[in-house]
Amino acid sequence: MVQPIAQVKVAPKLPEQLRRLHELTYNLRWSWDHDAIALFRRLDPDLWEKTQHNPEWMLGLMSQERLNALVSDSSYMAHYARVCRAYDEYMQASDTWYANQYGNLEQHPTVAYFSMEFGLTECLQNYSGGLGVLSGDHLKSASDMNIPLVGVGILYQEGYFQQYLNADGYQQESYPINDYVNLPVSLQTDDAGRPLKISVPMPGRELYAQIWKVQVGRVSLYLMDANIEDNELLEDRNLTDRLYGGDHRTRIRQEILMGIGGVRALRALGIEADIYHMNEGHSAFLLLERMRIFMHEGQLSFEEARALTAASSVFTIHTPVPAGNERFGFDLIDEHFTDYMHQLGLSRDAFIDLGRENMGDYELFSMSVMALNLSSGSNGVARLHGSVSRQMWQWVYPNVPVHEVPIRAITNGVHVQTWVSQEMAQLFDRYLDPAWRTEESRRDVWEGVRTIPDAELWRTHVRRRERLVAFARDRLREQLQRRGVSQTAIEEADEVLNPDALTIGFARRFATYKRATLIFRDLGRLRKLVTDSERPLQFIFAGKAHPHDAEGKEFIRTIVNVARDHDFRDSFVFLENYDLNVARYMVQGVDIWLNNPRRPKEASGTSGMKVIYNGGLNCSILDGWWAEAYRHDIGWSIGHGEEYGEDDWAHQDYIESQALYNLLEQDIVPLFYQQARDGLPREWIRRVKRSMMELAPRFNTHRMVKQYTEEFYLPSFQVIQDMRCNGFAGASAFANWREDLDRVWSDVTVLDVDIASGDVEIGSCTEIRAVVRLGNLQPPDVKVQLYFGMLDSIGNIREGQSIDMTIADSNGDGVYTFRTQHTYQTTGNVGFSVRVLPYHPYLHSSFVPHKIVWA
Repeated sequence: MVQPIAQVKVAPKLPEQLRRLHELTYNLRWSWDHDAIALFRRLDPDLWEKTQHNPEWMLGLMSQERLNALVSDSSYMAHYARVCRAYDEYMQASDTWYANQYGNLEQHPTVAYFSMEFGLTECLQNYSGGLGVLSGDHLKSASDMNIPLVGVGILYQEGYFQQYLNADGYQQESYPINDYVNLPVSLQTDDAGRPLKISVPMPGRELYAQIWKVQVGRVSLYLMDANIEDNELLEDRNLTDRLYGGDHRTRIRQEILMGIGGVRALRALGIEADIYHMNEGHSAFLLLERMRIFMHEGQLSFEEARALTAASSVFTIHTPVPAGNERFGFDLIDEHFTDYMHQLGLSRDAFIDLGRENMGDYELFSMSVMALNLSSGSNGVARLHGSVSRQMWQWVYPNVPVHEVPIRAITNGVHVQTWVSQEMAQLFDRYLDPAWRTEESRRDVWEGVRTIPDAELWRTHVRRRERLVAFARDRLREQLQRRGVSQTAIEEADEVLNPDALTIGFARRFATYKRATLIFRDLGRLRKLVTDSERPLQFIFAGKAHPHDAEGKEFIRTIVNVARDHDFRDSFVFLENYDLNVARYMVQGVDIWLNNPRRPKEASGTSGMKVIYNGGLNCSILDGWWAEAYRHDIGWSIGHGEEYGEDDWAHQDYIESQALYNLLEQDIVPLFYQQARDGLPREWIRRVKRSMMELAPRFNTHRMVKQYTEEFYLPSFQVIQDMRCNGFAGASAFANWREDLDRVWSDVTVLDVDIASGDVEIGSCTEIRAVVRLGNLQPPDVKVQLYFGMLDSIGNIREGQSIDMTIADSNGDGVYTFRTQHTYQTTGNVGFSVRVLPYHPYLHSSFVPHKIVWA
């Protein structure tokens, strides 16, 4: 190889009349604008596919003659003008959700949203699966709603991996290099044109990274890249090669760059973020960096810095699977954070206590535990997942009832404009309020689905199914050619699948708990379903297994080999290299989206949400989002929400596979083929319409981001504004209060509770009094609460409720009497207790670890 002594980037010379094409390519708003996508496709349809829908790369490959010729194409120029006009209207719009709701605020928070991956468009391979797609959709909705938010992550040289299958159907991985020159990313430079760089501490050295920007509508996403000459060690330059690659040492260093480096990158860019949102625990080291900055630049104590950091941090938990939570051995913490401990003024034990998790026979440093300990708001990503997370992390909040553990639930959603097909969008434009494009969480907007003629809705969906079948045949032909199979087998790919048949899609990560092969438990029953010439049924699968997940890879191999069977080969297709493009074709074309994880291991799942907007229906285990979405008239549930232990998994698979076959045989297939005299499946269409009207306003990222803004971002911003006032006087006072609380809390005791016992009638009212010793605390420092609820079979209060008691008397020597009234509203055995919790206006929750006293 010959190393160059200089390099020059050669760009196409766009005609003056088309000069804004570059501007359009570098703002990923085009990725959710059907008209802009059509504009790029018109440049060269073949090149559009060859470049994986990358308009910037495509422009670089186009001939100058073709570009010059476009100027004389009046149709194309009119299209170009229309797209530019729509782009300008979008970027300059003042009538946005945030402006309308909060435009009158004196100060606006800047939210920094950290995620290890971002799935924005298939040409930017910076994601592995659902977490990244959710992050990308979060940014897109924040842009649409004009929320002041920036994204922070890592730019990977190789990304996750490209999947292909060998002749036996076993997954293989390749890691093609991402060419940043041809990607819609721009290197950030200083005033002198030099690349902006940051550094983070590594053992015995500094790790350097440069910063790239991806423009996502009105939102900027900043990604760090360590593959630069400033890093002398090859292992440092390779650190940002792969997403979720390497050993634990690689992972902790990636996450140091992500968290600590992310904070430093924002500061290098001149961005002072107010709220930090950690999407999963990978970026939790940002908490340490923020405390260090508060201490060294604000001259604050550790407790003051901790209070400010926690008050302005939000943590979203994404997995109920223990292995999905990042944990590191103390040896890696010592290796990388000994100096940090000193800068924070903490002993080794005190530092490790920030994230210490007992694993039974040993302890580890948990990123999730640290994020819980140092965040004012935490949430799961579906209602059921919130409940599972509260159980999973209850040990962090000793003596707090499970249902009151301060972990909320904000259910995930999808970015509608990204995932709805162009054909369905045009149908909505004809019959729905135009607000469906900007205010998709409005229920009244989706009531307009009633007015869509059944025939039009059905024809629109059928066209997308036909496109999916054509796409699947093309992809299958390419896959078979790569594997070197016979020409006869390749030609047979043109006959697989039936564009008129009931089509079921299954596409996701091939983690074992998602049970991709559940449908193959009884091949005899399955064979009868797919070989029914009167009512054909077919399946399309896609998804990647983690490179080290042998069992997940075996699932893929099983599917591919079943598809080779004579009876199955025309009805089963596995599409390799699942990405956003494959996902769009599938969610826009399938009739049923199948999801059968082991409950409750699916945190949320968003793929099934995408079919809602495209005329598809869901058939799923009652897990994740479907547990709160399901109704019998909008889809199907596999089972009734039962949960099984590990010892019962074989039995569970049998029971739930039988339930799935029963649904297909007795309900789904007959309903799909039950046609009225006009040839339309009227009852199926009614179910599709009910699904849209009921679910469309709920499961979108506009609703989700609105919740984050109203429940976390703005309330947290108000608190930290108060804490910052007068030279951080509020933070100082709060930190002093917390230190006093730690010192005197052990003196707090419930001395006596006075409540009438015996039989009472429903509707009767009684007064309850509690005598409480507060010691050196004052009544405003606490909440004294009556806790009550129905008793379970062993005499414990079941998911009790609480009401605050009011002070009735001061008994002297720090002893007070509190009282409240209670009305008996239900019959049965009711239990009562009294508890004391700390209270301060800056506390996001009165459930402070180890600070609860029960009678």
